[in-house]
Amino acid sequence: MRRLLPFLFVVSFAGVALMAAPSPSGMPPTSERLLADSWPAHWIACPGVPRGEYGVFLFRKSFALATRPEHFVIHASADARYRFWINGHLLAVGPQRGYPAGWHYDSFDLAPWLTAGTNLLTARVISYGEYEPYSVMTQRTGLLVQGDTEAEDVVNSNESWKVVRDEGDSPVPIDQAHVPGYFAIGPGDRLDAALHPWGWKSANFDDHAWKPALALDRGIPWGHGTDIGTWLIPRNIPLPEETPQRLKSVRRSSGVTPREGFLDGKAPFAVGAHSHAVVLLDQGFETSAYPQLKVDGGRGSRIRISYAEGLMDAKGDKGDRDAIEGRELRGIADEFLPDGGDDRHFAPVDFRTFRYVQLDIETADAPLVVKDFSGVFTGYPFQREATFSSNDPQLERVWDVGWRTARLCAYETYVDCPYYEQLQYVGDTRIQALISLNVAGDDRLVRNAIDLLDHSRIADGLTQSRYPSVMPQIINTFSLFWIEMVRDYWMHRSDDAFVRARLPGVESVLGWFERKIDPSTGLLGPLDYWSFVDWTKEWNWDGARGIGGEPAGAREGGSAIISLQLAGTLDHAAELCRAFGRADQAEHYEKLAASLKSAVMKQCWDEKKRLVADTPARQVFSQHANAFAVLCGAVKGDEARDLMQRVARDPSLVQASTYFRFYLLRAMKSAGLGDEYLEMLGPWKTMLDRGLTTFAEQPDPTRSDCHAWSASPIYEFMATVCGIEPAAPGFAVVRIEPHLGRLTQAHASLPHPNGPIEVQLNRDGDALQATVVLPANLTGTIVWHGKSVALRPGTQTLRMP
Repeated sequence: MRRLLPFLFVVSFAGVALMAAPSPSGMPPTSERLLADSWPAHWIACPGVPRGEYGVFLFRKSFALATRPEHFVIHASADARYRFWINGHLLAVGPQRGYPAGWHYDSFDLAPWLTAGTNLLTARVISYGEYEPYSVMTQRTGLLVQGDTEAEDVVNSNESWKVVRDEGDSPVPIDQAHVPGYFAIGPGDRLDAALHPWGWKSANFDDHAWKPALALDRGIPWGHGTDIGTWLIPRNIPLPEETPQRLKSVRRSSGVTPREGFLDGKAPFAVGAHSHAVVLLDQGFETSAYPQLKVDGGRGSRIRISYAEGLMDAKGDKGDRDAIEGRELRGIADEFLPDGGDDRHFAPVDFRTFRYVQLDIETADAPLVVKDFSGVFTGYPFQREATFSSNDPQLERVWDVGWRTARLCAYETYVDCPYYEQLQYVGDTRIQALISLNVAGDDRLVRNAIDLLDHSRIADGLTQSRYPSVMPQIINTFSLFWIEMVRDYWMHRSDDAFVRARLPGVESVLGWFERKIDPSTGLLGPLDYWSFVDWTKEWNWDGARGIGGEPAGAREGGSAIISLQLAGTLDHAAELCRAFGRADQAEHYEKLAASLKSAVMKQCWDEKKRLVADTPARQVFSQHANAFAVLCGAVKGDEARDLMQRVARDPSLVQASTYFRFYLLRAMKSAGLGDEYLEMLGPWKTMLDRGLTTFAEQPDPTRSDCHAWSASPIYEFMATVCGIEPAAPGFAVVRIEPHLGRLTQAHASLPHPNGPIEVQLNRDGDALQATVVLPANLTGTIVWHGKSVALRPGTQTLRMP
């Protein structure tokens, strides 16, 4: 696996100041002079281009060196996005997504690619204009390059750089009449080869007609200056992975028959003049990649490249994702218009998510040779450090597909879905963060997400539901899940300074909810914003109000579901406050949580049905209210077990979707029903049977075939099936309580900050033989059928009746 430039990095953003301190992004440090004052370099742009207009801009800077230096560190950023090269070597795709008061820059040591004599820096920068993705909070169109010391100031961005607008590049808007769904991503890419300056990245390219760059304001580090458009902070996560990837098969074609070996890059195929050819390609699994098209000739041709997660029938249904008969590709698209030249290479500015790709080729007076089509996979560079196996091979399919889902939903932030939105929603991100910690052992994107969402808080205290986002959206329940993310992180990592810095945000969110409690009922009153709980058919989208997923009582007051969710979060916030010396606040939260639980049980418990109703009217009953009742401890012990046994199998209740089943199944485990977890994986197995290679947003019919919140089983295989969970903050103690259900054998290893935790479980009837390996300085307990045995560092084998 190849990653872009694994540099050493020693700079971090601490929330209130920049400091030279170790950081995990893998980049060189920033000199003190650039942290203390405005940078000598300026943001630069193309002269004569209206601000906020769509465009792709090409920048060049030649500079001479007497000798090749041992180190040559620079810092670079762009608005909105860039690709950056030194002497033709790709440095990075970036910058990391942030927000105006925290705009990221990348740092590079160029020395390995420099030579004595003339060197060339080049960058391609895109301004999305009216087609701006929601996740890119752009302020200007421009490039910024700054040398780390005065010795490197020769590359600083100013009028010495040259720039041109790429007149060949234009947007391909998403045709939502053809591709239905809610989109928040940018447009497709159209490149007219006749207008593109081919060879512009080479040193011998003639750029005399290019314009000197327009110098705008200077780069400003975080916390300095006045009238700030952008404050700069260093990258705090690794650069995205970029790995070449080949498609699997040609599924069908018309007008041409691609030769065997084409998808290996070894057998070009030709499309004659005045012809129309269509080729449907299958990656074999869903992926996110930069498509790479290479052609010769074909002047006047048009190649439309369309991408889809699955094919659709005449009714718009996807059905079996492996099937192609009677189905067509309806997807977002790019276009390439060849100019007749040889070795033309087209790659869109942004990555595409797809399983299927269709090449729709129309030629004019000249034949076209399609030399190759492939992809370059991209995503956050997670590594799957955890392992899982069992005597049920289908679970390994769930494990693999769940991991692919998690990978495609992580880039420079977590994303809900890579095809439609690419937005970091709290509801998805909490589940993704747990997967990152337990399966990848990587906490960098987790910290980034918690910090970004903390900075998204609005004046009345709530976090935004997704961030970064140019379109503000507030889901009040997601602010509570952000607090749960903080607690999850606290339980998994010893990082007191980071968690302590989140406490003002925790208190801000809970203050908003406390002000919404109706003193006459003790329950939450009418709630502002969007009180999303789950996508269910009973709470589905209301087009007239432009909202959906809200349970009864959210708008009018008296929601048992959200009151119970608040109660559980208050208890967890109390743990945080008590741990960080805020005992009075902790006691207040505990009393408030107890009051909410009491009010719900008094007014919403239906003795006849023996269920918690969604409101005091006791007319609507859901799995959601009862799951939260157990999770927050309003119902405990044998009563909780009895309740969840009935709730899990009662079809008359409002049913939890794939997303909320994470909380439903957590409640079952809390009630002592963890051994039933594997029997509840029906929706995921159905997706496998339908040929999905990632887990979808919800059961068919579904919009997104790849959705972060549906990857939850791979977390639960660690935490529930093999039972490995932290028993103290910072994962200082481990508790292992397996719930094997029908399994007779399971093996797992989980990355822990001290080293891997490994368990080998073999069940014989009611007896368990367990071999457990704990890393140095980690102790814990293993629990089986209520019996606990202490664990020590090292290897131990136990037999538990």
